[in-house]
Amino acid sequence: MKISMASDHGGFALKEHIREYLTNQGHIVIDVGTHSLDSCDYADFAYPAAKLLADGEVDRAVLVCSTGIGISIAANKVKGIRCALCSEPYSAEMTRRHNDANCLAMGGLMVGDMMAERIVDTFLNTEFEGGRHSRRIGKIADIEEKERQ
Repeated sequence: MKISMASDHGGFALKEHIREYLTNQGHIVIDVGTHSLDSCDYADFAYPAAKLLADGEVDRAVLVCSTGIGISIAANKVKGIRCALCSEPYSAEMTRRHNDANCLAMGGLMVGDMMAERIVDTFLNTEFEGGRHSRRIGKIADIEEKERQ
């Protein structure tokens, strides 16, 4: 799977861990930054990672900031992105099954390395159920279109 990744300084350490973890599993990872612990703004990195996903250049995106909140909000501003903030595997499973989330956000200060691995594995390996959930995703897309007019 091809995955874009991004973080700010608060999520840098966890992003680096997850990037290596995914690469070791054979995934192709496009890391758009940040590339250091220097203070920076999550939106500057959320946008290019989400844009790669929205443009179909990657299959999924994984984003990390200190709490996961800011970077998920920024990513969700990109048309077609459904970014879910997850702190445990069950949320990652359900957001894939029911919301067809294509982008995962986590908090570098909230989730440890091993838990992050479990969350990422669940997110990447869970399929969307479709059915009644497709109707709901369609309504989200309709809202997105109305707001862009």
